[in-house]
Amino acid sequence: MDDIVVEHFEGVLRVELNRPEKMNAMTSSMYLKLADIFDDAAKDETVRVVLWHGAGDAFTAGNDVKDFLQNPPGAEESPQARLMNALVEFDKPLIAAVHGVAIGGGTTMLLHCDFVYAAQKTKFQMPFINLAVVPEFGSSCLLPQAIGHIRASDLILLGSSFDAVRAQELGLVTEVVPHETVLAVATETARHLAAKPAGALQASKRLLKQPFLQQIRAAMKAENEAFSVQVHSDEAKEALTAFLEKRPADFSKTRQNIAAE
Repeated sequence: MDDIVVEHFEGVLRVELNRPEKMNAMTSSMYLKLADIFDDAAKDETVRVVLWHGAGDAFTAGNDVKDFLQNPPGAEESPQARLMNALVEFDKPLIAAVHGVAIGGGTTMLLHCDFVYAAQKTKFQMPFINLAVVPEFGSSCLLPQAIGHIRASDLILLGSSFDAVRAQELGLVTEVVPHETVLAVATETARHLAAKPAGALQASKRLLKQPFLQQIRAAMKAENEAFSVQVHSDEAKEALTAFLEKRPADFSKTRQNIAAE
C-alpha cells in the first residue's frame, strides 16, 4: 500500500498521507515523495490547487522515530530539507484538512498552507524542546510572524499541546469544523479556488509571500544547522531513549556533563 496517495480532479491535486497504522508518521522516503509531488505540481498547469490531509485517525504524528534515529537530518540537503524547500517555493494555493493529531512537523508544515481546516478534537503540538531538538520548517520565523514572539515562545519553549479552538484563536487555523465534514469543507474551498483565474491566483500568492521569503530561507538554514548539532547531543540521546522506553527523560546528568566540559 502506498504511503502517499494522490488524486487529480477538477484542477485539484488531493494528497493523502497514508500510513494510518502509524498515525501517518513521516519517514525519509515520504518526505522525498512529498517534495517531488509539490515540485511536479508547481510545474503542472493542470494542477491549480493542492489539498492535503491524512488517512485514518490523524493528519500526522510527525517523524517516525525509528526512521528518524536511523536517518537523522544533517545540516546539508536532507529529505526533510527537500520538502521544506518545496513548500517555501510552492506558489499555488495549498489547503490542509487536519484531524486527530498534528504533531511536530504536522503542525509546522501547516504554517506553509494558505487555508487550514481543523476538526474539532484535533490536537496540535510542537514538542521539539521535549525531544532536545529545535523547531524546523521555518517555524522559528513563521510562527512569531503569525502570532507574535510571546505566544510563539509559549508554544515552542514549553512544547505543550493545544486544541483546534486555541489554534484558531491564534490564527493558525482558518476554521474549526466537525470531524465528519472537515475534508468536505476543505474540498469545497479547493474547488472554489480551482475555478478562479490561475495566473492571478499564483501571482497573488507570490506577492503575499515575497516580503518574507528571504527571512524564511535564512531561518530554515539556521534551523537545519542547529538541528544537526542538537540531534547528536547527550540531551537528545536521553530524550529519544526515554521516549522509546516510555519514561520521563532525566536531563540532570546531561546538564552536569555539559557544565563539566
